[in-house]
Amino acid sequence: MFHVVLFQPEIPPNTGNVIRLCANSGTTLHLVRPLGFELTGKAVRRAGLDYEELADVRVHAGLPQCLEALNGARLFSIETGGARPYCEAGFAAGDALLFGPETRGLPPRVLAGIARERQLAIPMRAHNRSLNLSNAVALVVYEAWRQTGFQGAKPPAPTPRST
Repeated sequence: MFHVVLFQPEIPPNTGNVIRLCANSGTTLHLVRPLGFELTGKAVRRAGLDYEELADVRVHAGLPQCLEALNGARLFSIETGGARPYCEAGFAAGDALLFGPETRGLPPRVLAGIARERQLAIPMRAHNRSLNLSNAVALVVYEAWRQTGFQGAKPPAPTPRST
């Protein structure tokens, strides 16, 4: 469906939330090293990352290896300085959504490799810095999924009729 790429994530609970989101939306998660935490069994459970068995999670030594694995997928970055709001982008199945580390965002060298029209932002009130990483990922993943008709989602439960 889609790919979420977390570039050098630092905070385990954020990554745990993103794993859960990816499991529930059918999205592949790519983690780009170095990570700010260990992916050992004990550390993963302690950080709440136990949805890993339900999600397709791939770990890459660096961004070049991740991009190679994405095999030419359209890459969108989501940053506070993006060129346009994420909801104005036209997403398609197979697109990759790139998010930077929680404390510093994507470095200029990474952004330089992404077409300006694919550098997206989440609108916020003036003078605010950013959203929590897992919240930002959720907004963009669900917008992309909405645009593709929520492919693969289970239908909502029928609403009981009043008599």
